Amino acid sequence: MMGLSRGEPLQEGLHLIVYVDGASRGNPGRAGAGVWMTNGEGKKLLETSRYLGLKTNNEAEYWALLIGLREAKRLGGRSVRVFTDSELIQRQVKGIYRVKDLNLKNLHQKVIQDLNWFSSFEIESIPREENREADRLANHAIQRRITKEKGRELKK
Repeated sequence: MMGLSRGEPLQEGLHLIVYVDGASRGNPGRAGAGVWMTNGEGKKLLETSRYLGLKTNNEAEYWALLIGLREAKRLGGRSVRVFTDSELIQRQVKGIYRVKDLNLKNLHQKVIQDLNWFSSFEIESIPREENREADRLANHAIQRRITKEKGRELKK
């Protein structure tokens, strides 16, 4: 096992459980991505919260998935099971729905390319209530940005 702080793999062939969520306040609006990751036994390995700028909700969902996949790869994951509360993203990644929106097509292609790294990949749509940690992280990223912007306004 190697440390997370240096960004080195934990172990080769690691099975990871990844919860992802994207949020947008406005559509498009300020957006954030949240990723909550555990190992196969449920031990938390990572949580990340990232502000994305102005995005639609679906773009934010795709960015959360991309961030989750890239973090899973960085940690040495080879088998990944992703949970999302976006049925659209889940069905587009599985090929059940076509991707029509041009912005989403580009993000979808990046996801498909990133999936080639993993020996095993599953994606499931779950109810929002079961995705609380990733949702909290996505919204926290947006709130941090709003607070930061308000702080700048006060200093003027």
